[in-house]
Amino acid sequence: MNATNPYNTYKQNSVNTASKSQLLLMLLDGAVKYTKIARMAILEKDIARAHKELVRVQDIFLELMITMDKSAGSYMEDMYNLYDFIKSELSRANIRKDVQIIDNVLPLIEEVRDLWHEVDRKIKTSK
Repeated sequence: MNATNPYNTYKQNSVNTASKSQLLLMLLDGAVKYTKIARMAILEKDIARAHKELVRVQDIFLELMITMDKSAGSYMEDMYNLYDFIKSELSRANIRKDVQIIDNVLPLIEEVRDLWHEVDRKIKTSK
């Protein structure tokens, strides 16, 4: 008998029914969360976990870069370059297992997340 975890079912349904903007916010919330987990894993000398989480966050930013509409203006090109910088820094942090690099890039990731949450709020309040 295959018992399903209700929380996992709920999470899967949340992703399957989310709008594009909700998915973006979920990805960015995850990027912050997993970067913090990777940082802690490095401090705890859990190299495998740090690697897994840093690759996960790099994959999030790669996905954001791939799906971005770069024809929307120069600000989107700037966002693309910022995502690329974050992804590169996370890669460097992963190679070196360097908490200082994470400490430098985490505020950027949080700023990107906060920016998109603010955009989402403004869109919802202007309707």
